[in-house]
Amino acid sequence: MATVSTADFKNGMCIVYNGKMCIITEFQHVKPGKGGAFVRMKMRDIKTGRVLSDTVNSGVKFDTVRLEQREMQYLYNDGSDFYFMDPVSFDQISLPADHVGDTAQWLKENDTATLEYADGELLGVEPKMFVELEVTETEPGFKGDTVQGSTKPATLETGAEVKVPMFVEVGDVLQIDTRDGRFIKRM
Repeated sequence: MATVSTADFKNGMCIVYNGKMCIITEFQHVKPGKGGAFVRMKMRDIKTGRVLSDTVNSGVKFDTVRLEQREMQYLYNDGSDFYFMDPVSFDQISLPADHVGDTAQWLKENDTATLEYADGELLGVEPKMFVELEVTETEPGFKGDTVQGSTKPATLETGAEVKVPMFVEVGDVLQIDTRDGRFIKRM
C-alpha cells in the first residue's frame, strides 16, 4: 500500500485510519500562533457509513486504499446468490444475498449496477440512481380520492414497497429514486 501525508489530503481520498477504511469528506490545515500545525478531518467509514472526526498532527502518514467501481449487468438471482456479468469481458460473478443487502429491491434483470471494491475487496452493490419498475399490487384509486398529497402503498415487480399517489394503478411503470425509495413520476 502507498502512504500519503496530511499535506497531500484531498476530499474523496480513501485512507486506513485506526484499522478502518475511511473516505475523507472534509479536512482543514490549522497553524496556530503557538505550537505545531495540525489537521482537523472528517471521514466516513466505508463499511459502516459512520462519520468520524479527529485531529492529527501535521505530517502524519496514512496508508491509502485504492477504490474501484465496476459497471456490471445484473442477470438474475437464484434465491441465495445474485449473478452479475461484466458487459465487456462477459465474465460472470455471483454474490451472496447478504453482500447485496437492501439494494436487491432496486435490481431488475438486465439493468446495470455498480460494484464497489476497495483494494480488491467487494464493499457493496450500488443500483442506478433512478429505476423504472412496474406496479404489481396496489389498492384501487376511486374518483374523488384526490386529496392533495395523499398516498397509498404499492408493491413493485422487484418486491419493493413504496408510497405512491392515489392515481397510480396496477400495471403502471414508475420511476423511483433508489436513494430514498421515493416516487418520481409515472412513465
